[in-house]
Amino acid sequence: MMASSPAATRRRIVGLGGTFRQASSSERIVRAILAECAALGAETIMFDGPALARLPHYNPEHPDRTPEEAALVEAMRGADGIVIGSPGYHGGYSGLVKNAIDLLEDLRPDARTYFDGRPVGLAVTAAGWQACGTTLSALRDVIHAMRGWPTPVGIAINSVEQRPFGPDGMIVDETVARAIRAQAEQIMRFTMMEAAA
Repeated sequence: MMASSPAATRRRIVGLGGTFRQASSSERIVRAILAECAALGAETIMFDGPALARLPHYNPEHPDRTPEEAALVEAMRGADGIVIGSPGYHGGYSGLVKNAIDLLEDLRPDARTYFDGRPVGLAVTAAGWQACGTTLSALRDVIHAMRGWPTPVGIAINSVEQRPFGPDGMIVDETVARAIRAQAEQIMRFTMMEAAA
């Protein structure tokens, strides 16, 4: 387990993901990763499925932003690390997540373009291993295109074979819990290396 430090205390990790259903499995996984980051000293903020559902469709021809859009862009602009979770829909990530990521085109003119130099943890829940793999791969491609660093640990939950949550919504599968801890540690380690540099 990585020890907390003053540098870790200042790290801000932003989570994004979920579905229209509050407390969806993909949202729970992102929240669990954020909780591990918080335990390591990070400040965290979450944009869940219902929050993403309030974003209008991204339109580059209309640069005026709603308060919800502006909040997401500013949170991502100030993020030291990012966690993105999505269900797998037909082998790809959800429209809600894609719309939110498209909005981050607003970060293109920044000195720190898009996700430049930031670790990005990815988590996918899908009905079957093929959908898990293709969705996780698609998200990794997007993060690379946006100059981010996908963590070596990517989390894929096969909802057909795995039941990671207990009745209270907590993680009960120790294999999943270990992956969550490992990803959080990688995110925090990378952000502290960046801060030191």
